[in-house]
Formats: sequence, C-alpha cells, structure tokens
Amino acid sequence: MKFTAKDWDDVRAAFATSIMVDTALTSLAQNLDAPDWPIKGKDETPAKYIDLNFEEVSEMLQLKGQKPERLDQLVSILKETLAFDSPFGEMVTQTEAASARDNPLLKNLAKLGIPENFPMKLTALDAGTLEFCELEKLATLAEFAVFAQGMAQNVIVGGDFRKLLNALSNVDEAALAELLPFRRGAKGLHLVESIAQAAKAKDAAARADRAASWFRDELAAIEQDLAGGGALTRHFIRLGDPALEGRAAELLRPHLRNATGAATEKKKGGFFGRLFKK
Repeated sequence: MKFTAKDWDDVRAAFATSIMVDTALTSLAQNLDAPDWPIKGKDETPAKYIDLNFEEVSEMLQLKGQKPERLDQLVSILKETLAFDSPFGEMVTQTEAASARDNPLLKNLAKLGIPENFPMKLTALDAGTLEFCELEKLATLAEFAVFAQGMAQNVIVGGDFRKLLNALSNVDEAALAELLPFRRGAKGLHLVESIAQAAKAKDAAARADRAASWFRDELAAIEQDLAGGGALTRHFIRLGDPALEGRAAELLRPHLRNATGAATEKKKGGFFGRLFKK
C-alpha cells in the first residue's frame, strides 16, 4: 500500500470539516479526472469513512470485496480534493488563480453548459440566500462557486445556499431545476424555465423583464415561431402544469415584439380552441 495509517488519520481529520464531506465519492473522482470510485450507493461519501480508523476502514473495504489498494484510492481522492477544497488548509499548494481554475463547481457548470456569468438575481433562490449573496457581492454563479470553495471551514451554511452548493457538487439535475432555469436532460439554462420561475415569485414582472433581457436568442426564436403561426402555449407545455403554463405564457406575452401567434391564440376559446392549439 502507498499510504500509511498516519496518512489516513491526517486526511480524515482534515476532511471532517470540508464542505465536500457529503459529496459522492464518484463525483469527487470525476472532478479530479481520476479513476472512478467503483463502489456505488447514495451513502458512498467521505462521511461514511472518515469516522473509522485505518484498520476499520481497511476491514470495511475488504468486506465490500475490495483489494487493499482501494484504501490508497480513497486517501488520494480525499487528499487531492482538499488541495482545492479550502484555501485555509495545510495541504493547499495552489495559488488563488490555480484554485479557481480547478474549482469543481466551475467544472460542473461547464459540464452542464451553464454560463458562469448567469446572474444570481435570475435564480430561484430564497430571499434570504439572495440577500446574503448581495451582501457578499456574489452577482454571478461563478462568484458563488469561487466564494463557496473559499469559505473558511468553520462557516456553516444552510438553506438554498447549501442546496445549490450540493446540487452543483453532485450534479443533481432535479435540485438544479428547482433553483435555476435548468431543463433536466438538457444542457444550459432556458427562457421558458426562467419565466416559469418568475411566475412563482412576488416580483414576477421584474423577474420576467430580466429573463427576457438575458435570454434574447430564445426570445427571438419564439417570436419567429409565432410569426410563422405557432402558438405561444406550446413552448410552455414542457412545464407539465397547465396553470403554471398559462401564467408563464401571459407573463412573457408583453415582451414579444411579434405577437401574431399569441394574439391569434388568444381569440380561440372553448373546447375547440384548446383542441386545435399547436
């Protein structure tokens, strides 16, 4: 084996306060571009192992049918993650610029096709989290990611801040779709989902204004479709909630320069109107 009991004790003690302690080992390995962690399961996180001593963790891995070298891989994953998990840790050797470049949250944003400069004000984070981000001058997702990685280890965060942090760390598409205008199974962020999230907010109109301004290309595509006789509502069908689809469509309507399709659609009524909508 490459690592000793002392190596294990050092790395598990350091990782005990890491913000990545509940992140899946498979995700940590992927972030490091390292070999995949072969043991599958939702509980396969550093938290499962770091309370065990060297002999105990060795025995647990052997009971799972793993060779002794698996403990070397576990130590490597934790040690290398710590290298950019906390700029306050003793194991850090990167400069601030290198740390930002190796930030696992930024890497996952890139994998998901989510723009780093997406405004925090356009997210669906709760008011308290948005206020915190504003106080800390976190205007974009990139600034959120860098701040989250650089937090001192004794800082405890909760609410939507931690939810977004965990969602980006674990590439949890379901959670991302709750907090960002993210479409599960697709890359990037989208106008329809952004307007739908705006429709649920108290400042719906203001959020819709910002969304229409940010997603100009998608707005233009919808306008082009309407000009060709398309129906506005069909762009919102993917939401799977008729009431929300209607509110979102009406919220977007004032931002459409060519509302031919929307206007025609509005004139249709009753059963046949709904039946023949495109």
